[in-house]
Amino acid sequence: MKSIQYVWQRKNWPQLTWNAEKLLRLLGECRQAQGALFNAIAALGFDLENQAQADFFTEEILKTSAIEGERLDVRSVRSSVARKLGLPSAGISADQRIDNLMAVLLDATRNHAEPLTPERLCGWHAALFPTGYSGLHKIGVGTWRKGPEAMQVVSGPVGKEQIHFEAPPANRLEVEMQNFFNWWHESQGKTEGMIRAAAAHFRFVVIHPFDDGNGRIARALTDMALAQNDRQPIRYYSLSSQIMAEREDYYKILADVSRGNGDITDWLLWFLGCFSRAVAHSETMLAGVFTKAKFWRRHIHTSMTERQKKVINRVLDEPGGFEGKLTTRKYASIAKVSAATAYRELDQLHAMGILRRTGKGRSVGYDIISS
Repeated sequence: MKSIQYVWQRKNWPQLTWNAEKLLRLLGECRQAQGALFNAIAALGFDLENQAQADFFTEEILKTSAIEGERLDVRSVRSSVARKLGLPSAGISADQRIDNLMAVLLDATRNHAEPLTPERLCGWHAALFPTGYSGLHKIGVGTWRKGPEAMQVVSGPVGKEQIHFEAPPANRLEVEMQNFFNWWHESQGKTEGMIRAAAAHFRFVVIHPFDDGNGRIARALTDMALAQNDRQPIRYYSLSSQIMAEREDYYKILADVSRGNGDITDWLLWFLGCFSRAVAHSETMLAGVFTKAKFWRRHIHTSMTERQKKVINRVLDEPGGFEGKLTTRKYASIAKVSAATAYRELDQLHAMGILRRTGKGRSVGYDIISS
């Protein structure tokens, strides 16, 4: 064996250690922030809770794909998420990649109590690469990587590549993955939940069992471990979004610790910090949902038609409100009514104190009165 450079080359691998005392304060802060978020969402009510869930799945899909260099259409992602969650805003998605990634994320969280097996993990991988290609390159799909060449994570121009990490050779993968599955099942309920999720992420990334897609599957496994710990099939924060925001630090800490002696304290500290920041970011993401909940609590006894409610919800769902404000023409388009009916119903909402009218003549527009 070549000289030891990576954690998987050490005799004590796959055993990992950490300094629990260094983690206690940050772990407590994560739990407190998570509990506050869950309590706030529980007060939203079923419909808005579903919208919050849709917002986070949308964010997760967009950002986990961006980490891998894929840019997806936001509207297609929202449509696919809504359809998979059975929401009324669902449309028709033409992008199979989005549907498949959504299916993987749903399976990881909603079916978190189901056993993790090689067949299930390979099924996720096959869903991510339905054509058998990653970009222009044909890859092994739904199977561990093969071949004698080293699996390396590199950057830099040809001839001046910098090797950040090298994974175990393909002939070790059957044993490595069997050890991973054994650890996954044995650690549940015995290792603190967030620590276990972070350790699962690290172990899987170190093994790097597939030709491509290892990062996406590592993040899905992290979500699954967190869902098992929370005993909730729903995520209301996006680790992928936060990792995307901090990806340089993410790759650096993984590279540093993967070259270590099996003590993953530094990785766990980074992960818990990232988790805490992801939960904090969720408050910003959910601002619109909380605003919507506040609006409908204030107008719970206000008599509106279903058309008027539909248009108000459409405006509330638009981050920052409609560009150019709500107009008679836009109301007519959303509610599918004539301009005369749209003008009359907007005037009613203005008289109720729900909308504020601004401008004159053809420049008349409406804003929702927030308080």
